[in-house]
Amino acid sequence: MNYKLVVGLGNPGKEYESTRHNAGFMAVDALIEKLPGAFQENNGHSGIYWKGRSRGGNIFLLKPMTFMNLSGKSVSKLMKTHKIQPNEVLLVFDDLDLPFGKIRIKNGGGTGGHNGVESVINEIGSPNFARLRIGIGKRVGKGQADHVLGGFDSEESAMIPKLMNVVSHAAKLVLYRGAKAAMNQYNGFELIDENQ
Repeated sequence: MNYKLVVGLGNPGKEYESTRHNAGFMAVDALIEKLPGAFQENNGHSGIYWKGRSRGGNIFLLKPMTFMNLSGKSVSKLMKTHKIQPNEVLLVFDDLDLPFGKIRIKNGGGTGGHNGVESVINEIGSPNFARLRIGIGKRVGKGQADHVLGGFDSEESAMIPKLMNVVSHAAKLVLYRGAKAAMNQYNGFELIDENQ
């Protein structure tokens, strides 16, 4: 399977830049650094996207600028314009149900209660795309919205560069060798705090 589009979910604006809900945006930024060749930044399709070449074909990386709950509108526009099918998409996003520092890759599935994923499924009319979920953990006694829209704590922040390095390598493996190969290599991965 040739993947043609990587979408990182997040919210636009400085105030959201370093929040847990923007892990998908962070992943796209890290992936651009890892992919060979030049990627041209563009504004369009209600987002910021990068276009480059990989393995003889075009590849797009997208950060929707619609806010999380409307992410699918941006994804759908780019897919229609460039004739990209759902099974050629990798969606990267934060996941409350995974502990911080774990990642999971899978093909297809439901929304997992994630509004961005729900919007994408509704707008493109299919759940049949690959997902790379980045664990952000849950906080006891803290509302879900406050947690996802809050910043990482100091220990987590120190580990973010290492985590995004791993996430970008996992995404690159999906692009080059498929989701199954990436699952086998990364679904058991757990980031360890080396300072403990």
